[in-house]
Amino acid sequence: MKKILMLHGINHNMFGKRDPAQYGTITLAEIDGHMQKLGKELGVEVVSFQTNCEGAMCERIHQGFLDQVNAVVINAGAWTHYSYGIRDALAILTCPVVEIHMSNIHAREEFRHHSVFGEIVKGQICGFGLDSYLLGLRAAVSAAG
Repeated sequence: MKKILMLHGINHNMFGKRDPAQYGTITLAEIDGHMQKLGKELGVEVVSFQTNCEGAMCERIHQGFLDQVNAVVINAGAWTHYSYGIRDALAILTCPVVEIHMSNIHAREEFRHHSVFGEIVKGQICGFGLDSYLLGLRAAVSAAG
């Protein structure tokens, strides 16, 4: 069975409480539940990980490389815009990486318009709330072949 690694970034443990105008009221546990359900429908295992520590995120990406995951879906949150450490860790991967965001990062503050991951990911999906995650998982499964 193919394994897809779902990486949740900084502050995502606060979904459901944090800025509902941008992120809605869905919690991280609910997002993961939807990802698990869709993963079963698509015949893949979805392994989720969330951290507020940049080093822990890099270490989990390294473990994904060692585990030979078939694809990665990442919503790195604010790290998307400045973390070259996470970018370099993602670049180690030999599987497809799909970047997602719940909000439309291009319709927000200017600093959010640029992703340091853009050059190394297979594609980006943003602005669709929960559906960004589900579309990202579908794209990752498709890209993994």
